Amino acid sequence: MHSLLCIAHRGAMGHAPENTLAAFRKALELGAPAIELDVYALDGELLVFHDDRLERTTSGRGRLQDQPLSYLRSLDAGGGEPIPTLAEVCDLIAGQALLNIELKGADTAEPVTRFLQSLLSQPDCRWYKAQFLLSSFNHRELQQAARYDPELALGALCYGLPLDDARFASDLGAVSVNPGHDMLDRRFVEDAHARGLLVCAYTVNEPDDLARMAALGVDGVFSNYPERVLNTFTQPDTRQGWRGLTGSVPQPDGIGPALYYS
Repeated sequence: MHSLLCIAHRGAMGHAPENTLAAFRKALELGAPAIELDVYALDGELLVFHDDRLERTTSGRGRLQDQPLSYLRSLDAGGGEPIPTLAEVCDLIAGQALLNIELKGADTAEPVTRFLQSLLSQPDCRWYKAQFLLSSFNHRELQQAARYDPELALGALCYGLPLDDARFASDLGAVSVNPGHDMLDRRFVEDAHARGLLVCAYTVNEPDDLARMAALGVDGVFSNYPERVLNTFTQPDTRQGWRGLTGSVPQPDGIGPALYYS
């Protein structure tokens, strides 16, 4: 059976309001080995939220970054759930799954990396650094993150398929390249693998699309319904963290497995 890493997209958002503690709790209950969330930096806090506006997912109105923190924390983000902080989510997950933190908005890399450094320095911390991956469509944010902490794993998001395939991701020093599943083709996957990169496709919910990703040799998928992935595909060993997964990336003849550190 093909191994396909299940990454719970904004938690198990097919079952609970996205990016809430309820969604992350559900992802853990379903056994997701990896979880993805989105983070904005605002008023000295890191809020777990996807959109730049409030209307779609909360009881509020307006641009997220135009509002005071007290107002944002008072909103209903679905099912009576508040908008959580990154600290609250990390306390909940407590190292039970890999965590992909997507950097949203400008100037998010520094506060997120500083937060992780502080978290990991706590004597009772149940996480280890290899479990965290920072991703973004804004590749300047990833470059900033690498400057603040070069040991953190990076994931390079892209909307389409660049003309030079996955070169942009390897130039960033990323561990994974994360394209949309609908435009993904075998050439891109093979190019990424030749560079030692994981390919993790978003957002894959339907059985036919999951089967196509497996046939292309994709390494992981972001899904709103983790159980659909878990019930069909075996899961890789995640104990070495995100970089550890690159050791199983298929390589062209004559090229050994990608090196990683724990």
